[in-house]
Amino acid sequence: MSNPTQPDQTRPDQTRPDPTTPGPLDFSRRDWLVQIAAGVGIAAAGEGALSAQQAHAAAAVTPYAPKALTAHEYATMENLAEWIVPGAHVAGVTPFIDFLCHATDDMKIIFTGGLGWLDDAMRRRTDGKDFAGASQDQQKAMLDVIAFRENNSPELGPGIQFFDWARRLVVDAYYTSPAGIKEVGYIGNSAMSTFSVPQTAVDYALKRSPFA
Repeated sequence: MSNPTQPDQTRPDQTRPDPTTPGPLDFSRRDWLVQIAAGVGIAAAGEGALSAQQAHAAAAVTPYAPKALTAHEYATMENLAEWIVPGAHVAGVTPFIDFLCHATDDMKIIFTGGLGWLDDAMRRRTDGKDFAGASQDQQKAMLDVIAFRENNSPELGPGIQFFDWARRLVVDAYYTSPAGIKEVGYIGNSAMSTFSVPQTAVDYALKRSPFA
């Protein structure tokens, strides 16, 4: 997998799996965003909706003890997150995801189900090794398959959809963390104590004005 974070390569003529047979992972992108928002809101527990930065702060406990994922699921998510965005571990991406899973049952279903699928698929490909226990080459080969929707099939569909969700949330979590914000150089909004129009702008406006 040359670039696990590149956009999906969905073909225009590709159709979704049969909608008459939904599973626990059968959520749309809109559903996904709603669940994230709901998870953060529920976690606020009457204090108003939390921002992503506040959610990061709530999950930034050292050492962090998983609240929703098992120890194995947590370790697998840490591994997967590093494939998606190198540095995800330092940015606290997995605690952030676990925090949201703890707040929202539907999100927990998505991640426990998706990580379970990933382990089962890897065991079939490696004679019994789960994803975290497989070699980096084996992990890469697995992700090369599920990183692209053009590989969709009844067998791979759940994994492809889970990887799409996981990739989106890992990227969102990383770039709302202090490390991610620093990486893109975002300094936030700040108030101006004084405001003055640059003289060059004034000169340009006067030059073009019919009243000059």
